[in-house]
Amino acid sequence: MAELLSQYMPASLAYSAAALVHIFLLINLIAVGALLFIWLERKVAGRIQDRLGPTRVGGKFGWLQTLADGLKLITKEDLMPEGADAFLFKIAPYVSFCASFTALMALPFADSDMPFVAQHLNVGVFFIIAVLGLEVFGVILAGYSSASKWSLFGAMREAAQVVSYEVPLGLCAVVPVLIAGSMDLVYIGDCQAGPFWNWYLFHDPFTFIVFWVCFTCATASVNRAPFDLAEAESELVAGFHTEYSGLRWSFFFMAEYGSMMAVSLLASILFLGGWHGPIPVSSLLGWTFDNGFWHGIAGNMLGTLNMLFKGIVGVTVMIWVRWTLPRLRIDQVITTCLKYCVPIAAVAFLGATLWQYALPSKTFFGIAELPPHTYELAELWPRAQPTDSQAEAEERTASANLVKMD
Repeated sequence: MAELLSQYMPASLAYSAAALVHIFLLINLIAVGALLFIWLERKVAGRIQDRLGPTRVGGKFGWLQTLADGLKLITKEDLMPEGADAFLFKIAPYVSFCASFTALMALPFADSDMPFVAQHLNVGVFFIIAVLGLEVFGVILAGYSSASKWSLFGAMREAAQVVSYEVPLGLCAVVPVLIAGSMDLVYIGDCQAGPFWNWYLFHDPFTFIVFWVCFTCATASVNRAPFDLAEAESELVAGFHTEYSGLRWSFFFMAEYGSMMAVSLLASILFLGGWHGPIPVSSLLGWTFDNGFWHGIAGNMLGTLNMLFKGIVGVTVMIWVRWTLPRLRIDQVITTCLKYCVPIAAVAFLGATLWQYALPSKTFFGIAELPPHTYELAELWPRAQPTDSQAEAEERTASANLVKMD
């Protein structure tokens, strides 16, 4: 976007305007997404428990119930317990929210011709997993600064869980990186272009297994049931955010739902084709940049809708799992991580490596031929041109090699 705007305004102003647009869109993705997902969680929980859920505020489906709750939270008194560390207590919710927001900066929503991404990184996979792990610092600060042993216990349980599940989550993310040969999320998504059998979910049996392990670890890493150890049945308190109220309390929930959306979008890029649908509709309709700028923009918009739909489906499944399975104990959560998820992910990684070595041009469990993809990773800054001395040295080296060959 900055390159496009720089044609009509100074470069510094163009980059500033592009940054503001990206910030506005990503913050609204988290805020509006939280409004939708909280309403959805209430409706899904109601249906599973044979209830109706919200039915009054905003029509018979209760569309505005979450908005009404948000207005109530804004007007509530912001309380802080006596003896709490004021500075750490106040910044903890914003630390968690910023980690969730920053992870979305590297998530692309369209293909490489003009990717819809705030910051195109060639190490996007590593960046997102690393930044999402920083959310636990807000949890620890909240529990430590609340002057409550129950908050501290909940924070330590959750910190142990998040740190543990980062290991199998990283192993699962490495498998698509191995197949694509890049950590660039735009490139990984483009490698899955075409029909659904080109998706890495169906690349081989090992990637199929890894996807489900990845989704399990992602659910645990965002502290969703049955892995929500911040809340313990024996304590009957909310864990690390027990002492929070009002707007700061809502920031923790926006961070949680934002992280749920982020890991769902990441999984969709790594395994489910990203912005590519099960049928290449954009290519069939000619909505590509080869047929014109606005045709390409229309194709990118369709790809963005594909991405958002897959992300919403992922969050819906997390909500469904929460209201279906009972909460696990701390020992069961760590056992699931170390005795099941880590070994399965490690073995699947080795299996995918051997599969890629034996059948490098096969997909769809070895049945179909993998379409050829060519892509050049180009940095955003121009490459340095060789100086005259460097060019002369290269010419002398080439001449010497020719003499040796003669």
